[in-house]
Amino acid sequence: MKRITLCILLLTGIIMFVFLSFTGCSLNKEVQNSRAKLLQKGKITEDTSYLYWLPYENGTSHLLVQAYYSRLTHKNRIALDFKMKKGTKICAARGGVVMRTKEDGNKGGLKGGYRQYANYIVIQHDDGSRAGYWHLKQNGVFVNVGDTVKKGQVIGLSGNTGYTAFPHLHFVVWRFDENGQWQQVPARFQTSKKKRYLRPMRFFRSKHSN
Repeated sequence: MKRITLCILLLTGIIMFVFLSFTGCSLNKEVQNSRAKLLQKGKITEDTSYLYWLPYENGTSHLLVQAYYSRLTHKNRIALDFKMKKGTKICAARGGVVMRTKEDGNKGGLKGGYRQYANYIVIQHDDGSRAGYWHLKQNGVFVNVGDTVKKGQVIGLSGNTGYTAFPHLHFVVWRFDENGQWQQVPARFQTSKKKRYLRPMRFFRSKHSN
């Protein structure tokens, strides 16, 4: 009888642990999502966050087609899509060390199988966070793994590779949490008008100065 009771208690404990783990992750994600949306809408501000430059040349302007949690393909993503012609110069939004690159992809379109063809650059910053620049042009990566890049440096050319409906730059910032899990985070940018979290369907002109 004692053994049966012990087994029941042990099983109950395991079930509770799994339940709390999943609900805890869900609640944390909901809080994160809500906070990102409030930052984006300007309802809360965070002046201590790092100030990124827009990832294209100084003085140029591009339309932000999708932002955080946009309905098309960013429903669960804290990411940005800047519409731009193929071959547009991409600049580092923040300095750091190049961790990964790919530039041999030569296909793009709205099929899942095209994801493997996406060309990209991943840069790690001094605080451990990383930024990814996706859908780059074939042979359009100007940096190598291990290179140290400066903020505003031209690192590649935009393209239309991977899972994409039109030429654009997909930009995302993330960090790893205490469990080593990938976690997307919102980024604050310097624009020609002010410092802000970007909202979709607006043009933003870059201003490479703090």
